[in-house]
Amino acid sequence: QVWVKDESARLGLPAFKILGASWAIYRALETRLGRPFAPWATLDELRAQLAPLGPLTLAAATDGNHGRAVARMARLLGYGAHILVPEGMAEARIAAIVGEGARVTVVEGTYDDAVALSAREADARCLVISDTSWPGYEEVPGWVIDGYATIPSAVDAELARRGEPGPHLLVVQMGVGAFAAAVIGHYRRGGASAPRVVGVEPADAACVLASLRAGALTEVPGPHRSIMAGLNCGLPSLIAWPTLVDGLAVALAVPDDDAREAMRDLARAGVVAGETGAAGLAGLAALLTAPGAADLRAHLGVGPRTRALVFSTEGATDPVAYRQIVGG
Repeated sequence: QVWVKDESARLGLPAFKILGASWAIYRALETRLGRPFAPWATLDELRAQLAPLGPLTLAAATDGNHGRAVARMARLLGYGAHILVPEGMAEARIAAIVGEGARVTVVEGTYDDAVALSAREADARCLVISDTSWPGYEEVPGWVIDGYATIPSAVDAELARRGEPGPHLLVVQMGVGAFAAAVIGHYRRGGASAPRVVGVEPADAACVLASLRAGALTEVPGPHRSIMAGLNCGLPSLIAWPTLVDGLAVALAVPDDDAREAMRDLARAGVVAGETGAAGLAGLAALLTAPGAADLRAHLGVGPRTRALVFSTEGATDPVAYRQIVGG
């Protein structure tokens, strides 16, 4: 049995990322104020409490969805946004960020190069809201992970509403590893009965797999050209890494053609999923069908009665590419 958690529409955006961005921004602003927010019910009331901070800019590096989420929050709060993106990012994703009112800088290099440049933006008038971490910058990415934990909580609530037992197997996308860390952190509370977690990343940017093999954080040099743009990351997040090491049962890398086929499979099931969104199903399909995967299936205890959950983490964020791949 396979369930799909569809995150193609979340708070008005076509991906789950705003869950992490909104909570991290909220906590960062609260920290900047030096006190908790008083109770509020509308954005006007929240903005009034932020008035003592004066004008601010929110900055972030992105492969698309996180940056748009940060830009959306900046617009809602009346702040500026500066989003740094790697060269080669789809024009539709850049246009979507610009459409939120953000200033976009295209960085010559990879996503990881954009992250390094974004870190330099931090000053008295600019808050960096990153979903990955590095030495000395760990608090904000931790809040991002906390925000992502909304998703497995919602899964639990829906399965309970249906009277369904929980999954045996979770297949989750890994870029820098923040979302996977949120899923692992949520389900590890089940102890021995917790589902096994399989992490999936592009063959072109398999930084978690490389790090696990090396036994330490390891960077996979670019360029990273996978169509699974949200997973084109060369270095795992510093704070996500311990959770990934402890919580992943299997890590695997899939080629772009597997993601394309998963997009078409999901479309036939009525789920609109972009390239990154379909990566979870691509990983499950590879686990079940790829030559040489029998040992992995045995390790995970996969059989005819297995209940599996995959996450479709985005909709058609590049409509042109979606039509080319899916055909509609």
